[in-house]
Amino acid sequence: MVEAVYDLRAEDLLRHGIRAVLVDLDNTLIAWNNPDGTPEVRAWLDEMTIADISVVVVSNNNHSRVERAVARFGVDFVSRAMKPFTRGIDIVMERYGFDKDEVIMVGDQLMTDIRASHRAGIKSVLVKPLIKSDAWNTKINRWRERRVWAKLEEKYGKIVYHKGI
Repeated sequence: MVEAVYDLRAEDLLRHGIRAVLVDLDNTLIAWNNPDGTPEVRAWLDEMTIADISVVVVSNNNHSRVERAVARFGVDFVSRAMKPFTRGIDIVMERYGFDKDEVIMVGDQLMTDIRASHRAGIKSVLVKPLIKSDAWNTKINRWRERRVWAKLEEKYGKIVYHKGI
């Protein structure tokens, strides 16, 4: 668990054998209500490119929404990923021929992003949502997620986000 996707440094990923980052779009890479992104996202994507780490957006949003959001960043994407199922991850793995041990999924939702990565057998990194508000459909998942968090903290203690892996 890290604070933000931007806290994942290329040298740390490479040291862990990671050659590809699958990343959720809304509230992970960009704020759901700000499709233009931030200078931090551009800098992070540039760092990944320089290190030859592939970045692919895996989003449950529709094609036109994801295409419009990532067009300015020049990254590939899979829309309608159907997380928490593995459809989107499976498409990326087949498209690029990645090995499961060299890929991570980064997302802000335990119930979709992290669950899908575990079902697909790849590593995952949970990040804090970029902003506190969510689209209406995500609010349902957040309600369910709070219940799971409570059970996890009851079992393991306070869960802490870090500044890197």
